[in-house]
Amino acid sequence: MSIQVPHELFMKEALKEAKKAFGRGEVPVGAVIVSKNKMIARAHNQMETLHDPTAHAEMIAITQAADAFHTEGGEAHRGSLEKATIYVTMEPCPMCAGALVMSRCDELVFAARDPKAGACGSLYNIAQDDRLNHQLKVTSGILETESKLLLQEFFRLLRKERR
Repeated sequence: MSIQVPHELFMKEALKEAKKAFGRGEVPVGAVIVSKNKMIARAHNQMETLHDPTAHAEMIAITQAADAFHTEGGEAHRGSLEKATIYVTMEPCPMCAGALVMSRCDELVFAARDPKAGACGSLYNIAQDDRLNHQLKVTSGILETESKLLLQEFFRLLRKERR
């Protein structure tokens, strides 16, 4: 019998990653991936740092988790994220939501909605589109206030900097 760990615990870890991104001048989004109540990946946005528009926290974490599963499961493991949960401080965009579906991640837990680009219930719902071959369980609003405040502060400072 496994012990259920509260979503808030892992979302706090994702927020730590988002704060790293903030400190590096990146949009403060963090992600962690959990399997069997153990973190197997953690990442933050690195688009500016890596000069890569695909270097979203979720994409980096997916790559790390797939590698962890492959290492654990050997050559036979194809890198899918079955039985894994991703915690993200902001609702994934279409690219990241699509990657989560394609990786067969079981569950998505996110903090703040993204009304401009959210693809897990706000603008689109790729994560639960029954026309696709896989759907994720989605939970939102976990530590939403903390995540929103961090994002608002980042964009407030960015606007002030550009004046």
